[in-house]
Amino acid sequence: MAVGAALPAACGTRLLLALLAYSSAISATFSQPSDSEFTFVLPPGREECFYQSADHNNSMELEYQVIGGAGMDVDFNVFGPNGGHLISESRKSDGVHTIEPTMNGDYKICFDNSFSTISEKLIFFEVIFDDAQEDWSEIVQPEELLDIKIDDIKEAIANMNNKLSKSVQIQAILRAFEARDRNLQEGNLGRVNFWSAVNLGVMLVVSFVQVYMLKSLFDDRRKVQT
Repeated sequence: MAVGAALPAACGTRLLLALLAYSSAISATFSQPSDSEFTFVLPPGREECFYQSADHNNSMELEYQVIGGAGMDVDFNVFGPNGGHLISESRKSDGVHTIEPTMNGDYKICFDNSFSTISEKLIFFEVIFDDAQEDWSEIVQPEELLDIKIDDIKEAIANMNNKLSKSVQIQAILRAFEARDRNLQEGNLGRVNFWSAVNLGVMLVVSFVQVYMLKSLFDDRRKVQT
């Protein structure tokens, strides 16, 4: 009886280990560089650089927007893992670039505001990686452990992941556009209020001068002798 009871337990242990190994393999598959987005303030006369790691033979998309600050422009440069100068833009407000295929290593992404002496810039940028198609046949355990089709799971998960990633990217871009438009509107509102106050002050001064001059015309300054 002890031997008979030990056999189901041993089979259950092997099945559990197989499922754990399957889960670990899937987790390792999705451990590639992930998409990222960042918003930061670039002080005047400064340059800020960020480093993004990438795998070999992948596709990386870089998008940036200046959403605040006078001039709404910035210098943009990207350097490869080998130090090569890949992208260079001067005094741009936004841009989209794709690096394909990528090299294994860290890419250097720089934003330069050294041409400005008094104006800081609010910058949004996003890094998007195209998901590589993995060979699931090397990941899954023998199909007799599962009563489903691995190809169907692969297709469903890939479609869902692509749609969710695209939705997140579109929402981030829309938020950046919204922030940029809001900053422009607030700046225009400040300028309109300032010049309206100046015009109002000039009108009050002119009105006071006109009243004073008209009143002086009708003043009788002749002395009456008695």
